[in-house]
Amino acid sequence: MKAEIIVIVAMGKHGQIGLNGKLPWHLSDDLKNFKKITTGHTLIMGRKTFDSIGKALPNRLNMVLTSKPEKVLSYDVCLYNDLEKALKKARMFDNEIFIIGGASLYRQTLSIADKLIITHVDYHGKADTFFPEIDWKQWKACDRQKFHKTPKNDYDFEVVSYVKNI
Repeated sequence: MKAEIIVIVAMGKHGQIGLNGKLPWHLSDDLKNFKKITTGHTLIMGRKTFDSIGKALPNRLNMVLTSKPEKVLSYDVCLYNDLEKALKKARMFDNEIFIIGGASLYRQTLSIADKLIITHVDYHGKADTFFPEIDWKQWKACDRQKFHKTPKNDYDFEVVSYVKNI
């Protein structure tokens, strides 16, 4: 069976995904949902995303794409300098491969993704990192779950799963 490539991202109303190397919001329920969805699976991320997380995420195979492996000060991640090599290795271990950022990696993988899981955040504020433009004609929403602003969630948000139109 072919491994499914799943792009997972939280983005604001204008495609915002980052500000000063961090998420521009805190959404406790979204972090719990991310953990539930990705635990036991393979994650591929860029070095800056890994730096923003600060450590390997437990109970997941963490693959970091970087042209500067000496900058990754961690023994519990697999380092790659080529996306194809990382995907080839990931396919040996898992049938669900999650692409978790950042912007450059999203740009490289959006066209080969089988599924998108997007947390649409009701955020209109500042950002310095953005998700690439999506051709919405290629995608169909198949599942959605709404969450409301609470003391643990800075904003209202909705998690929507999209599958590629065939």
